[in-house]
Amino acid sequence: MSDTLTQQPVGEASGSARGELDILDQLMKPEVQKSLTELVEHLPKLAEMVTIMTKAYDIAQTVATDKVLINDFAGGLSEFVKPITDKAKGIASAAVEAGDRAQSEQTSIGLFGLLRMLKDPQVQKTLRFAQAFLDVQAERQKQR
Repeated sequence: MSDTLTQQPVGEASGSARGELDILDQLMKPEVQKSLTELVEHLPKLAEMVTIMTKAYDIAQTVATDKVLINDFAGGLSEFVKPITDKAKGIASAAVEAGDRAQSEQTSIGLFGLLRMLKDPQVQKTLRFAQAFLDVQAERQKQR
């Protein structure tokens, strides 16, 4: 048989024959035979895994191509995100306006100005928040 393989002309036929010999040589190795035996022993598990993965792929493919589901998901997400973005835009707008006002005013705030500011409900709310935030941070540092 080796004589017929070596006598074939160089080309596709000899290339495929050489490939067949390489495969046979590989199959004769003990480590390849051991691996094949293990693979055959695990075929039922592999078949089950492939079946599960195929089902998961089919579901993912269906979900990814379902226009109605995608539109519903996008609509639900936008309803969730819109109030947050609106609030963030409002806060950013207020911060920019406050920065502009602070830049335009050149007056100094003295002791009596600070005392008047302390009576402002917004200042009181901000100070209470700052105090609560600092208390929480201190508690967390003690826990570490």
